[in-house]
Amino acid sequence: MGRIFEKRKYKMFARFAKMSKAFNRIGREIVIAVKGGGSDPKLNPRLRIAIQNGKSVNMPKDRVDAAIKRATLKDTSNYSEIVYEGYAPHGIAVIVECATDNPTRTVANVRHLFKEYGGSLGQTGLIAFMFDRKGLFKIKKELIQDIDTFELDLIDHGLDDLTGDDEFIYLYTSFHDFGLMQKALEEKRIEPVSTELQYIPTTTKEIPQIQQDEINLLLNALEEDDDVQSVYHTMH
Repeated sequence: MGRIFEKRKYKMFARFAKMSKAFNRIGREIVIAVKGGGSDPKLNPRLRIAIQNGKSVNMPKDRVDAAIKRATLKDTSNYSEIVYEGYAPHGIAVIVECATDNPTRTVANVRHLFKEYGGSLGQTGLIAFMFDRKGLFKIKKELIQDIDTFELDLIDHGLDDLTGDDEFIYLYTSFHDFGLMQKALEEKRIEPVSTELQYIPTTTKEIPQIQQDEINLLLNALEEDDDVQSVYHTMH
């Protein structure tokens, strides 16, 4: 039983660690949303999105409420979002989105990780041109009766692309049309499973598996940092 138990325990702890990271990320999203638009979700679209994203990772309601309360009661004026750009080994471009109350600590940590794993942190604008800023709305497929009609209707609301699988539909918009799409879905009373802004690479680079393994060491280390929200790259 020992070996099987240890394997199950490892998977359980890994799952808990992933959940904790997701909850912390959503918590920071909530703080920034409250800072920018107040604590009432009805009047704050960004807070509605953060709460929605919390539901998508099964974040308990009491943790969501606690994050809103914490953001309301304490001074969050120094809480900010920062984007770092750099290169991983083998010429792979990397964008790192962070949310932090201590930019000095965050940039030091990010720079250290790039250096430790054979990459280099660059200046703002170094590789941003290799990515498009896109909005992504994930919707349960069962909510849409006629996908073709739904797609045609949303073109007037900023829809760039629609893809899907057996369970979900994925709507992509430009950064500037993100709010327009959110409003259109709200008017249709369609609640997305999750909503986010992403950096989508315009081109990707295919490299051998052994080099992918080296790059993944950096990407995984960045994603595990407490201040990091999301990591994007051009590796195929």
